[in-house]
Amino acid sequence: MTGSVWRSLQALMGRLFPASYRWPAMDVRLGECKLHLVGSIHMGTRDMQPLPGRLLRQLQKADALIVEADITQGGSPFENSGNRASLASRMPPDALLKLKTLCNELSLSISLFDTLPAWQIALMLQAQQAQRLGLRPDYGIDYQLLQAAKNWQKPVIELEGAETQIALLKALPDDGMALLQDTLMHWHTNARLLQMMVSWWLDTPPRQSQIALPTTFSQTLNDTLIGDRNAQWRDALLALPAGNYIVAVGALHLYGEGNLPGLLKAP
Repeated sequence: MTGSVWRSLQALMGRLFPASYRWPAMDVRLGECKLHLVGSIHMGTRDMQPLPGRLLRQLQKADALIVEADITQGGSPFENSGNRASLASRMPPDALLKLKTLCNELSLSISLFDTLPAWQIALMLQAQQAQRLGLRPDYGIDYQLLQAAKNWQKPVIELEGAETQIALLKALPDDGMALLQDTLMHWHTNARLLQMMVSWWLDTPPRQSQIALPTTFSQTLNDTLIGDRNAQWRDALLALPAGNYIVAVGALHLYGEGNLPGLLKAP
């Protein structure tokens, strides 16, 4: 049997009988490239360490680890973000009241946020929420994969890098006020979504990419933070040289409308 026929048969078998994993993941073959797409959570619980042995064995055999950004490098992404006018002059009164109420619930002083960009406030609140749910950066999936890859001297490829991610946030209209308002509006929904994603690692992951996910962003923000980036990542992954790769991206990029696996498989 020739190599091309064998590869075609392997691809057909993969479509008919996709591999099943006990973590959120799926395999995609692009010609001579084999991608193992892993749905990462950037902060995790203690129970999410160590990573599954089967995943670590796949990483050992891989030619490289691909991540959104190498979070083991560099300092704080919030340096030199600049001061802004007070929140009272930037936020609608109802949104400002929600923020004050939330700060009281979290025992935070709103003065900490008063002159920060709206996108930065949103990220800081989301980090607070994750920590109060018992999640920590050291237990994040991409962090653990990066540590293992560097221990084994595996090449690490960034799809974006931290500077690109911060530039995207800084470029949001109105200093990211929509992101802050969505964070406040969908606060409890986002907590449930975090718990759902943790359960994908500790209990049962989704078995298909088209699943219904709770709404935590407006459509415009979802297009900017999820859809547009998925399209850019698809182009980067399609340009990879032949090889076997572990690709760790945020779990929400693997599921729902416009998901990354669907874009990669599209003709």
